[in-house]
Amino acid sequence: MHLLPFFGDLGLSEITGGKVQEYRVHRMSSRGIANPHSKSNRPVSDKPPARKTLHNEIVTLRQVLRTAVSHGWLSHLPDISSPYRASSKVEHRPWFSPAEYKQLYKATGAYAKEPFHAHFAWNAQQVHDYVLFMANTGLRPDEASNLEHRDVEIVIDDETGQQILEIEVRGKRGVGFCKSMPNAVRPYERLLNRPRPVQGESRRAAQRRRWAGIDEAPEAPEAQLPKPTDKVFPGNHVKLFNGVLARAELKFDRDGKARTAYSLRHTYICLRLMEGADVYAVARNCRTSVEMIQKHYAAHIKNMISAASVNVRKVKPKRHRQPVPVAFEDDDLIGA
Repeated sequence: MHLLPFFGDLGLSEITGGKVQEYRVHRMSSRGIANPHSKSNRPVSDKPPARKTLHNEIVTLRQVLRTAVSHGWLSHLPDISSPYRASSKVEHRPWFSPAEYKQLYKATGAYAKEPFHAHFAWNAQQVHDYVLFMANTGLRPDEASNLEHRDVEIVIDDETGQQILEIEVRGKRGVGFCKSMPNAVRPYERLLNRPRPVQGESRRAAQRRRWAGIDEAPEAPEAQLPKPTDKVFPGNHVKLFNGVLARAELKFDRDGKARTAYSLRHTYICLRLMEGADVYAVARNCRTSVEMIQKHYAAHIKNMISAASVNVRKVKPKRHRQPVPVAFEDDDLIGA
């Protein structure tokens, strides 16, 4: 969308490090101007492209040049790295503080009890249990969408004696395992015992039936409980979830970042660290690295700083002190 209009008329040998730097300047200075080659119907934004967006575009260009080198169309790969780079700002990922998380699940629970329409009752209940399940397991949204009931088992933990969920996770990291918090058991039991609503005869189908001369309507199928091979979270409830966030005024965090379903995973990690959980254990349970935990979560948790270790004061020595008597080695010889 941006690379072709800028580099489209150039030969491969004409793409140099200087030309790529001109492209970076072009991308940063052409914001607010509609791209004639874009197929997006979104309004033009005056915001500059994010660092990650520009990085992905340069990576795409580098892959094209590497392909050209492998085919012999270029003799070498030009250096297209940034000539200078300021230290990137490590920002906190959008999450829900303990007070905000409580406000969220109370809002989803209230909507599950009294939805706007009876037709939305099942979806509202699903969203409420989704919030509780995700915030007590730390799963990624894609991992939750791939989750089936046969992947979840309710067990009693040997170390704590509490009832938890053992989950076989399938996601971007392949197959992994997760042990949930005890508070994830009850939402999952509701998900396991909640039959999915069945759709009766539609208005158009009833009209066609009457046109065919059939007066008796077919029997509505019975609602069935989820099977082991069924998804734990069938369907997509993004619109309903965003509506609850908007009504509760929780869609954006303190820094103006939009909260999504991924924020429930961030909330799980931050709450575990605030409770004093081991960073290595949290990283293993969330199928991520300790470095990511330290960089994006632990650095922003106040509980990770010990006030007793920081607020140390040096004891001032007394001004007038008598010297401590010292026993010299030759005292016995002099005395003799």
